[in-house]
Amino acid sequence: MATKTDYLVLGSGVAGLSFALHAAEHGEVLIVTKRSAEDGATGWAQGGVAAVMSPEDSFEKHAEDTRVAGAGLCHDVVVDLCVREGPEAIRWLVELGAQFSERDPGTLALGREGGHSERRVVHAGDTTGREIQRALWEAVRESPNIRVLEWHMGVDLITLSNFGGPDRCVGAYVLDERRGTVETVLARATVLATGGAGKVYLYTSNPDVATGDGVAMAYRAGAEIANMEFYQFHPTVLFEPKAKSFLVTEALRGEGAVLRLPDGDAFMQRHHPLADLAPRDIVARAIDFEMKRTGSEHVLLDITHRDANFVKSRFPNIYAECLRYGIDITTQPIPVVPAAHYMCGGVTSDLHGRSTLPGLWVIGEVSCTGLHGANRLASNSLLEGLVFARRAAAKLKSQIDELRTQPLPSVPDWQVGSAVPSDEAVVVTHNWDELRRTMWNYVGIVRSDGRLRRAARRVALLEQEIREYYWKHLVTRDLLELRNIATVAELIIASAISRRESRGLHYTIDHLETRPEFATDTVAKRGVPPHLRGR
Repeated sequence: MATKTDYLVLGSGVAGLSFALHAAEHGEVLIVTKRSAEDGATGWAQGGVAAVMSPEDSFEKHAEDTRVAGAGLCHDVVVDLCVREGPEAIRWLVELGAQFSERDPGTLALGREGGHSERRVVHAGDTTGREIQRALWEAVRESPNIRVLEWHMGVDLITLSNFGGPDRCVGAYVLDERRGTVETVLARATVLATGGAGKVYLYTSNPDVATGDGVAMAYRAGAEIANMEFYQFHPTVLFEPKAKSFLVTEALRGEGAVLRLPDGDAFMQRHHPLADLAPRDIVARAIDFEMKRTGSEHVLLDITHRDANFVKSRFPNIYAECLRYGIDITTQPIPVVPAAHYMCGGVTSDLHGRSTLPGLWVIGEVSCTGLHGANRLASNSLLEGLVFARRAAAKLKSQIDELRTQPLPSVPDWQVGSAVPSDEAVVVTHNWDELRRTMWNYVGIVRSDGRLRRAARRVALLEQEIREYYWKHLVTRDLLELRNIATVAELIIASAISRRESRGLHYTIDHLETRPEFATDTVAKRGVPPHLRGR
């Protein structure tokens, strides 16, 4: 028997939890999360939330910084609404019990990161995401209208068009990983808040759950996808084989840390007037260039010139984590390399989080709202998730009474695949590794036409093998995630091939110029290859 609810939320990061809390004021919410409640990218966020919270700052400055970073592709109306609604989002978190760092009692301490002209990053030391997640989960657990299914994963969205009805999403098929069964969940509104897809690349700052599930499911269901060529690489992830993709926040450079080559040369002034505070795409490319030029395995992030007590108090988590690997950041520079970090494209969204597929809403990193353009400004991601979660819930509040007058449909149970588990797990692990290496080597920080064509051929072959394998065996999380990252890889490659210029995060040695006729979004839909949307 199908489970029924007002709101089905796939994902449990800042966007999904925030939406659930707002929506629970006027309906029943079911949250589906792939792992335990605390897993997800939000808890890994170190920097903070960008918001105008001081008299020295202004909405205009924050908006301009966002647009500069976005390299001409930001949607102005989205930028303006996000920066103007940011302060209220911070106040809401404080009311929930989030405890942010303070300069003085009652006055928030504001950090500065690359691309920002003012100090405006609200943070909780260097574990901001963890603190926000704590406050949100405590509120979720206290809400009688929210139910959480842990160790469950979306398989496919349910659309009535598959059963002879209108083109509308009415829920999702969901894998209960522990029982190995696929359940049917029907909802008056389905909300994708599944985060990003960093695991499509070999090296990433993301947690293991970031496999692009939402984008892949939405694409298969017929929703529009945009700007997938713009994948942001964080410039500074700890270079240590025993450390699993530990991100070293950009806030270190905001507090004066300097990037150096192993011989001590401070190189960023050669690449941008803002030097170490340049936007992320420029810093990542500069590091990549210098590593290739010198043959270095890494560069160094040096904050040893700052007072040791300040460093320990401002960045206690980074200090402790590096110390685990024998690096005292108060006396030694940190070895760092770039890694895949943030998906600036995603499922297209209107100003309230609605996708192009009726009944399907998208918020957070899985969405493409137009805020980030061709490159995300640091600490605008948590801001976007908070703002659009509230906007989506507010719009649905005005519609829920009408939606309840329409009975949820009856749909067939999941009937795809086999009940026979595979005895060839090596097929999944091999394809997983090959796909991620292909993306890292050919579709990374610096691209070329030849590399993209090679990647397209290899991923097409892998996708064919995955499809053949998928229909023959019992559905598992590993198999679903492989299927999803293959779809995401295909979208990234095809979108990158269609953009014959260098802009923001998409940098190709065969088209170094930025062309004004390409100052528009790249859109794709099932059956329609990625193409530039007409202006």
